[in-house]
Amino acid sequence: MNDTQNRPPLPDRLSIDPRSPYYNAAIFEHDVGIRLNDRERTDVDEYCISEGWIKVPAGKALDRKGNPLMTKVKGKVEAFYREG
Repeated sequence: MNDTQNRPPLPDRLSIDPRSPYYNAAIFEHDVGIRLNDRERTDVDEYCISEGWIKVPAGKALDRKGNPLMTKVKGKVEAFYREG
């Protein structure tokens, strides 16, 4: 119960890529979950709540630097901390 008070607030936009300006290491010390249209997604690389989109890998395709190609999926986005 004390752990919930130590969690930083979830931002409007967050990325798992350390090179991104939207990356925040303090948030990833906790287990973060994302819901899109009331369904939990586990493959999200970046999200934006105010604009209503998430970025997910587009299959197995890679760009020339070896990173997965991303596609944007739009809908109602909710970010939350998982319990446990």
